[in-house]
This record gives sequence, structure tokens and C-alpha cells, in this order.
Amino acid sequence: MTALAPIPDPAPILPDLIDRAATMLAGAKTAAEVLEAREAAGLAYDTAKRAARLRNAKGAHDDLVAAAHRAQADALEIEAAAKRRLADEYDAAQARGEVHRHGGQMPRDVADHNIPSAAELGMRRDQIHDARQLRDAEAAEPGIVRRTLDERLAHGEEPSRAALRKMVVDAAMRGLRPQRRKSRRGPNPIHEPNPAFDAVAAIDSCCERITEHFDQHGVDFILSGYVDRPMLTRSIAKMNRGRDVLTTLLEAANAE
Repeated sequence: MTALAPIPDPAPILPDLIDRAATMLAGAKTAAEVLEAREAAGLAYDTAKRAARLRNAKGAHDDLVAAAHRAQADALEIEAAAKRRLADEYDAAQARGEVHRHGGQMPRDVADHNIPSAAELGMRRDQIHDARQLRDAEAAEPGIVRRTLDERLAHGEEPSRAALRKMVVDAAMRGLRPQRRKSRRGPNPIHEPNPAFDAVAAIDSCCERITEHFDQHGVDFILSGYVDRPMLTRSIAKMNRGRDVLTTLLEAANAE
């Protein structure tokens, strides 16, 4: 039987990937270039995450795992900065009438049939929502992204997208609530509330967080967190309910 080739450690290329993403973002002058920088940062993040997992699997020294996690945090910081710029670019384009205000989901009239939708610009509506939350969180608590990442590193925890998203959403909500009471003006004064879209984004975010936790820890680790049988029983009931809801949503979505 032919021996399997060892999987190479991607860590050596991480500095170049991160430098490239940072350079691309710093030099970006258009929304398309910011999108490219975001993709480059995402590649660096995925590579750093893979390096950390490989080193953990090989029982590498803690310093080596921590180095991969630091690279992961740096990539996430660049990615977050790119997303904030994209939120500003998108909202400015909406204000100028250069992009549909409803992401292309509303009917187009004859006068604006040449105006592109978000999808045609290479952005999904959930990505726009995520970008706006990042921007609003930084506006509410400047430096929240870097502090969140540093806190994870200081505690020896992985600086994941799911952890960053939770902290950022909390910060955005803290900042938006008083702002809405004081004034209707904000970072995106033309934004129109869309409860249906918010519901979709929330479902997508929950699914992504569940997947990330599962991929990171696996079944045995997660099940080991139950302290007693009643807790497990309650959790099973919630998972069954979630499964039924997702099945209903999947069936309806596939029928569209």
C-alpha cells in the first residue's frame, strides 16, 4: 500500500498571506478592491485556522499553536476592517442611487433597470448586514474588534469568527439602542428596517456558529459538556425543535 504523503504545515506562508491582505486593503481605492482584500484576509484566516488545528493534532508546543492563533487574529482584524469599509461603500452607493436599496429583491421600475443589485456587485445581503454590524460596533466602542481578539488570545482561546461576531453584535446593539432614542440619524440614515431580512440573517448566523463549534470540537467533546442527564434531556429537546424548524425552512426554501 502506498504511504500517504504527510500534510504540509501551512504556517510558514501565513506572514506573506497576512501582509498581502493588509497591503491590498491599505491600497484599495474601489469597492471591488476592498472585496478582493476581504477575500485575501479570509484566505489567511482559513490557512491560520488549519495550521492551528494541524499543530493541535500533532501535539505541538503551545507556543506554536499560539502563533497560529495570533495569525488567525491578525487576519480577522484585516477582514473586519475590509467589511467596515464595504459597509460604508455600499451605503454611499445606495445614497447616490448606484445600487438598489433592497439588495435587488424589490421589483425594478423602468427608470432604474440598469442599477445593479447587491448580488451583482458580489455581496450577499447577509454579508452587508454583517458588515454594517461591524461598523456600528466599532463606532459604538472603538477598538472592540482588536480587544475581542486579544482577549481570546490572552485566555488561550481560538480567535474565531463566531466569537468575534457575538462580541461585535453585542457592542453594536449597545451602541444603537441609545442612538435610536436620541436621533433617527446614524451611520446609514437611508437604511430601512427589514424584519424579514433580520430573521434570515439571525438564522444564518446561528447555523454558522453551530457548524464552527462542531468543526472545532467534534461530537465527543461537545457531549462531555453535559453535567447530568436532565441537562442532556433538555438539550435534546431543544435540538429536536431546532432540527424540525430547519427541516421546515429547508423544504420551503428548496421549493422556491
